[in-house]
Amino acid sequence: MQAVKMYSTQVCPYCQHAKALLKQRGVDSIEDIRVDLDPGQRATMLQLTGGRRTVPQIFIGETYVGGCDDLVELDRQGGLIPLLAGTGA
Repeated sequence: MQAVKMYSTQVCPYCQHAKALLKQRGVDSIEDIRVDLDPGQRATMLQLTGGRRTVPQIFIGETYVGGCDDLVELDRQGGLIPLLAGTGA
């Protein structure tokens, strides 16, 4: 299974929804980078995402997925499980 990294905050309902969906799809561990606890990470997130300011921002392996809506759409189209497995989106 590919590594999952998510930029998030504690109080974000979209972050919680994205984490729940990933766990439903078999993800055991998410590298959760809390931009509310470490504001310097927000600058890193902005750089990695082309300026997207909202959370969550999700990476699976080396692939930038986007936010919660992007993750849900990827799953709806059947691309999330193959991406998690490393067989493509």
